[in-house]
Amino acid sequence: MSRSSSGSSSRSSSLSSSPPRTPPNLHQNSIDPSSRWLVQKFGGTSVGKFAVNIARDIVSGYIDSNKVAVVCSARSGSTKALGTTNLLLRAASETLKRPRANSGTATPISNGIFGRSEEGSQSPPLSSPRGGEAYPWGPAAGMTPLNSDALPEYHATVDLIRQEHVNAARASVQDAGILQELEAEIERDCEWLRSFLYASQVINEISPRSKDTIVGLGERLACKIMTAVLRDQGIDAEYVSLENIVPDVEDLEAIEDGSLDQEFYDRLSLAVGERVKGCGPRVPVVTGFFGPVPGSLLQQVGRGYTDLLSALLAVGLEAAELQIWKEVDGIFTADPRKVPTARLISIISPAEAAELTYYGSEVVHPFTMEQARAIRRKIPIRIKNVENPRGGGTVIHPDPEADSTQVEDEVGSVPEPASPLALAMLSARASHAMKQLPRHPTAVTIKERIIVLNINSNRKSVSHGFLAGIFGTLDRFGVVVDLISTSEVHVSMAIEDGLNKKILERLLRELQKSGTVSVHHDMAILSLVGKHMCNMIGIAGRMFTTLAQGKVNIEMISQGASEINISCVIDGKDAVKALNLIHQSCLQLPEVLSTAKSIAVGPWLF
Repeated sequence: MSRSSSGSSSRSSSLSSSPPRTPPNLHQNSIDPSSRWLVQKFGGTSVGKFAVNIARDIVSGYIDSNKVAVVCSARSGSTKALGTTNLLLRAASETLKRPRANSGTATPISNGIFGRSEEGSQSPPLSSPRGGEAYPWGPAAGMTPLNSDALPEYHATVDLIRQEHVNAARASVQDAGILQELEAEIERDCEWLRSFLYASQVINEISPRSKDTIVGLGERLACKIMTAVLRDQGIDAEYVSLENIVPDVEDLEAIEDGSLDQEFYDRLSLAVGERVKGCGPRVPVVTGFFGPVPGSLLQQVGRGYTDLLSALLAVGLEAAELQIWKEVDGIFTADPRKVPTARLISIISPAEAAELTYYGSEVVHPFTMEQARAIRRKIPIRIKNVENPRGGGTVIHPDPEADSTQVEDEVGSVPEPASPLALAMLSARASHAMKQLPRHPTAVTIKERIIVLNINSNRKSVSHGFLAGIFGTLDRFGVVVDLISTSEVHVSMAIEDGLNKKILERLLRELQKSGTVSVHHDMAILSLVGKHMCNMIGIAGRMFTTLAQGKVNIEMISQGASEINISCVIDGKDAVKALNLIHQSCLQLPEVLSTAKSIAVGPWLF
C-alpha cells in the first residue's frame, strides 16, 4: 500500500501501488455532485464475523446513490480474551516481563506492496530479523537478537494476533493476488509490532502514548482486511490511515490540564474530512485510531475512540447520516434478550440515548453523539443491524423538535437515509400521533455489578467537612459515582464493581475516617428514561408501586437534575424481574394498557 503525506496526515492506497494493478471495472462511489456522504462505522464483532456481508450486502447497496466512507474497529476474536485490542494490551503488559525459553521459529515475511509507508508514518515497513536482517537496535548494536532462543512472552501473543488475522484473510478473500498482498501486509505489521515491543523492552518502559500506538495496530489490521474484502467483492476501496492526522500537536500540548477542548475536535474533524475527500471515487476505509493526542488517546477518550472518529468524520464530510452498524436492529424499549415484549424505537433524542448508554445499554459512545452534533451540524445517527441491512434501525436525531416527538414503530419508521425532508415528514407525523396518545417513558434499562456504599457521619453535630472529605477521597482513588443520595449526616453512593479488591479495601479504610461505612455487593441500577419525565404525572409512583407489588426491595432512589430519568438501586438477583415489571407497567402501548383494568403480573416473573 503506497502512502503519501499531505500536511500532518498520511495517505495510503489499498492493494495497489501506482499505477493500480486492479481491473478498471471496480464499483466506485457515486460521482453525482448532488450525492451526499454516508459514514458507516462497523464494530469489532461485525468486522470479525461479517466482513464479506458488509462488502457484498451493505456497502455495495449504498455507493450508487451516495458517497460512502467506512470506519472499522479492531476485529473481535472467538472469545473476548482473543479480541485484537485485548491481545495487543496483553502484549504490551508482557513486554516488561522477563524472557522465557522458546526455540520456535516464525515464517519469514515477504516484501509485498500492500501497505508501503513513507517517512513520517508510525508503522514503517521494517525488515524481519528472522529473514536475516537486523533492526538498528538489534545484534549490530550488541543487543539480543529477536530470534534468540530466549523470547519474551509477547512473541507468542504477537504470533497469535498474526495467525488470527491471516485466518480471517484466508476465510474472506478469494482472489489469490489480493490475498497474497494482504498476508504479506499482516506479516509486515506484526513484525513492526515485535520491533516496537522490543524497543520498549530495551528502555524498560511503555508510556501511555506507546500503548496508544500499540493498540492502534488493531484498527490498521482490521481496515486492511476490510479493504481487501471490498476489492475482492468488486468495490474500489482505499485504505486510509489517520495515525498522523492530529493537527499541530505541539500547539495542542499547551491545552490546560491536558484535556481536549471542542476546538481540538473541530480542527480534527476538518482535517479528517479533507483527508477522506482526497480518495476521489474510491470507497475510503478509515482507521478508527487517529494517532497520538495530548494526554494519550486511551486516557482522554477510552476504547470508544473509533465511535468518536466516525462522528468527527461525519462532521468533516458534512454527511447526511452517520450509521453505526451492530448486531442488533437498533435501540429497544428494553433489552430484548431479557424482556420478550421489548419494542424497537424508531427515533430517539441524543439525551435519552446517552442516558441509556450510561445506565447499561450499549448504544453508542457518548462522545459520538456529542461530536455528531458539534458546531450545530445536527447529523443524525442511525443504529443498524449487519445481519438485517434492510431494517430501518433507530435514528438518534439531534433536532429539538424531533426530540420532542419520539415515537415507536406504530407511528412509522424513519426513511433512509435520514434526509432533512424525510425527518421533517416523520416529525410532523409523530407530532400528530403524540397529540392523540398520552406520553410515556422511552425505555428502561439495568446496570448490573453495582456496589452501594453507605456512610454515616461519626459526629453528633453537622460537619461542614463531611461531604468534602468523602468526595476528596473518591477523587484520590479515581472512583466514579453512578448515583448518589445525601443528607446532612448520611451519604449513599452506587459505584461500579470494577475496583481491585485491595484498592477497594483501602478506599473503605479512608472513608471510615469520615464515618461508619457499610457495603452492599451484587446490586443493580434500574433506570426509567424519557425526555419528558417531568411532565409525566404519576410515573414515579407507578414505577415504585409496581416494584413493591412485585416484592422488589429498593435500596436507593435518585432522579437526575435533568429529570430525564428516574433510577433506583435494587438487589442484583431481582434485576431481570424488575426490568420486565417496569416495562409491562410503564412502557406498554396505551391501547394494550386500556384493555386491562389492572396490570397483570405473570408468575413467570417470580
